[in-house]
Amino acid sequence: MAAPGSLRDQYLLDPEVVYLNHGSFGACPRPVFEEYQAWQRRMEHEPTEFLWRRLEEHLAPSRQALAQLLQVDPLNLAFVPNATTGINILARSLSFEPGDEILSTDHEYGAIDRTWRFIAGKTGAVYRNQGLGDPVTTHEAAVEQFWQGVNERTKVICLSHITSPTALLLPVKEVCRRARAQGILTIIDGAHAPGQIDLDLGEIGADFYTGNCHKWLCAPKGAAFLYARSEVQSLVEPLVVSWGYEAAKPSGSRFQDYLGWVGTRDASAYLSIAAAIRFQQEHNWSEVRDQCHKLILDVRTRLLDLPGVTPLSTEPDPWQAQMVSVRLPAGVQSEEFWGRLWKEYRVEAPVRDWNGRALLRVSIQAYNTTADLDQLLTALAGLLERSRLGGRRVK
Repeated sequence: MAAPGSLRDQYLLDPEVVYLNHGSFGACPRPVFEEYQAWQRRMEHEPTEFLWRRLEEHLAPSRQALAQLLQVDPLNLAFVPNATTGINILARSLSFEPGDEILSTDHEYGAIDRTWRFIAGKTGAVYRNQGLGDPVTTHEAAVEQFWQGVNERTKVICLSHITSPTALLLPVKEVCRRARAQGILTIIDGAHAPGQIDLDLGEIGADFYTGNCHKWLCAPKGAAFLYARSEVQSLVEPLVVSWGYEAAKPSGSRFQDYLGWVGTRDASAYLSIAAAIRFQQEHNWSEVRDQCHKLILDVRTRLLDLPGVTPLSTEPDPWQAQMVSVRLPAGVQSEEFWGRLWKEYRVEAPVRDWNGRALLRVSIQAYNTTADLDQLLTALAGLLERSRLGGRRVK
């Protein structure tokens, strides 16, 4: 098994920075980035030939490779620039009456909360955030806790597969199963899932699933997908109406026609998804993920040894994959603390507010080492001690 950090030279990251924030924007390996740039050069060589006559032909291998990874029919996939766009397509497509309810958790990504509050404000629907227990205990208990928020007015359930602020792997399969039985539409935001965990979208059973390829799958920025079961694709409308709406040459998938051509854009990130998948296959990514998971378990234990730091789950499994979040001591100001962590120690790990407390989130990817974690712990110990002493430097 490869040693932690053995693929560091495959990435373009600043060697002077301890980068523990893969979860926010990902990081693209050098060979994949070179493929991305090669596609951009091909497009600029003859833009009309590339974009008008050949683009769908070029996209087919990436769509096929992604469909195989997700274990779905390629006709049920459309490329989108990010998971937030995928959620917005669905939020704008579905119809809501006053009193209809959209149910999520209190662990949701801020952009998704804002999307549903916007829709609720326009339609008279109600957006609810249900707690899962604090700390969360078992997946079974979390599902039961979540289901207490379901009622006869619940029309849509929207969940993150792996939550952004709290880094928890949620039991979405069981939620989707229950929802289907009660006629409730399910939307899963898999922004952090592809590349971090194995996926079988058919087994998960969501009506809609959107995920980023530019995070843990390590594709270039701006590569994501929206999946829709064939039975519900008729519900999807184009977020941007363009030539695909009345396609002169229909592809055989109205879903893909509506979402495919939305005007001139650089599709090079989509075209590089196959290269990202190939990169991970060539580097035995299941072993890489195992190593990253071991480092996450180690850093979680070490973080919880710091005074005042508390967990979001009673045990790490089955909640953690390659990210972990912990509560920092009461009184820590998140923006200030994050800024000092970066400026004074060159450690990149986000600190954000959640439910009234500052959370630190740590991401582990193929380029990280135990030395990175040592530097993080040293930085945290120093900052927390200074915070306890009212900002005075410890001599």
